[in-house]
Amino acid sequence: MSDGEYKVRNARSKEFAEIGVLMVRVYSQLERFPKAAEQPEYYKMLANIGELTKKPATELLVAVSPKGKIAGGVVYFSDMQYYGSGGSATQEKNASGFRLLAVDPAFRGQGIGKLLTKECIRKAKDSKQKQVVIHSTKAMQVAWKMYENLGFQRSEDLDFMQGELPVFGFRLKF
Repeated sequence: MSDGEYKVRNARSKEFAEIGVLMVRVYSQLERFPKAAEQPEYYKMLANIGELTKKPATELLVAVSPKGKIAGGVVYFSDMQYYGSGGSATQEKNASGFRLLAVDPAFRGQGIGKLLTKECIRKAKDSKQKQVVIHSTKAMQVAWKMYENLGFQRSEDLDFMQGELPVFGFRLKF
């Protein structure tokens, strides 16, 4: 899928390390979000983001600029059992989900997060899912607002704690 100049596609294995660096940079810069020293396993997972694609029904999507630069990425799960979060989300049936959305600061404000989110929604609809499940935190207010503007609704039944960090669930039902 593309939107104007940017194209969304599956990440290539040779790009996994670069995307991992981007994920760590973006998440570590979030205000009021745990740092690597507080949640080392989480940051290890971010750094090795490509490893998630070894799970069935899991894709690492990237938005790429016309010059071939990776502007952002997200992990899409067409089967929630592989979603890998805390809480009850992995028990959801007839649902897809996405996690770990990150946009390179150099590309912010250009609709990259929205483009990646819409691609995940499209994939879920194409595979006849009934909903998309996601999570966000208070530190991710820009994304939170975007999700709500796209029709996602808070679902407290999906909330969980990641260490000391409250994580909030959302659903978009079709």
